[in-house]
Amino acid sequence: MTALTGLKVVDFSKFLPGPYCTWLLADLGAEVIRIENPRELAKQRKVFGWDKLSDEENARLRAHDILARGKKSVLIDPGSDDGREAILKLIDQADILVEDYRPGVMASMGYGWPEMAARNKRLIYCSVTLCGQTGPYARKPGHDPVALAIAGALSRMGEDPDRPAFPGVPVADLLSGSNAVIGILAAVIARATTGKGQQVDIAMSDASLALIGNILSRNPDLSKAPPKGMHRADSGIWRCADGEWLVTTDMEPRYWRSFVETIGLPDLADKQMDRANWPAMKNRIAQVMATKPRAEWLAILDAAGTQFAPILTVAEAMENEHNHARGMILDLPAPGGGTVRHTGCPIRLSDTPAAPAAVARPAGADTAAVLATLGYTAAQAAALEGQLP
Repeated sequence: MTALTGLKVVDFSKFLPGPYCTWLLADLGAEVIRIENPRELAKQRKVFGWDKLSDEENARLRAHDILARGKKSVLIDPGSDDGREAILKLIDQADILVEDYRPGVMASMGYGWPEMAARNKRLIYCSVTLCGQTGPYARKPGHDPVALAIAGALSRMGEDPDRPAFPGVPVADLLSGSNAVIGILAAVIARATTGKGQQVDIAMSDASLALIGNILSRNPDLSKAPPKGMHRADSGIWRCADGEWLVTTDMEPRYWRSFVETIGLPDLADKQMDRANWPAMKNRIAQVMATKPRAEWLAILDAAGTQFAPILTVAEAMENEHNHARGMILDLPAPGGGTVRHTGCPIRLSDTPAAPAAVARPAGADTAAVLATLGYTAAQAAALEGQLP
């Protein structure tokens, strides 16, 4: 048994925050039924050239999609009358609905929150959008960097104090997807008392505001906040003699002392908070770190017990012994033989652990089976997919 066994999710999401949310729910045991629009899939395949691939090639490509793992795929046009009827039947039986359209789009298709709540009073309806369901920016289009910009977080990213920088990874997307899971599970707990579902309104801009919490907490007068970038000497990214990189974060005094003594700069031990000399101190440390290859420094710092890590590439992270020991690197069977590499579930439970399911199956692979539970025949299911001969 897994933690969320028995929960049924209807998933309309397409962009990163929503699929990340439902991926976590699926790994934790919920039954996630992914609604896929055949018209949208056809456009996508044409844009990326996937329409020229064989069914086998498309199946293997699909298997690489980590966020589609463990979800059932139902191929239905949610805008068609027949498709809408089938989807409404699924929603009637669902515990949770997740969508990431701009406000108003779901309602225009006939799946708005008030209407769905009237049909299924226990439904938890989660909407993940750029700026939420209310406010002057509610209908604003955009992706991750726009949310970070609105929250003030993008202004603090990067080392250059004179200009902002892209973070390089989808920070707002994944933070919003995690918040969606938290909101959904909080609503599930509340429903056990009230018997009623509710709407969960997740805005990427809201989620991104958490990223500036430490700036607000440490700087009551924001006009005096220090410029962005890591200016402290006790933390840094250092290039080694072989061109490889490592990072250190020896901010506690005892770690700082151990670090500078270990690398041969003991005179810096009592100067940790000498702000005026931070640039010169960092320059001295950088010169020392450039004298040995990374592997040698890793052994030296490990023996000293300081705070450090090699800066791994994505490929190196996939082979890292700790990531493997934690079960975070999975090699799952792929269509046609062999395996595809996935990341594991980041939520670890002692009694009801996550159970990552098989790789994503081709679009529509579960249409007939899922619709059969609603009384549809195989021919009716095929007609909804637009696949009748």
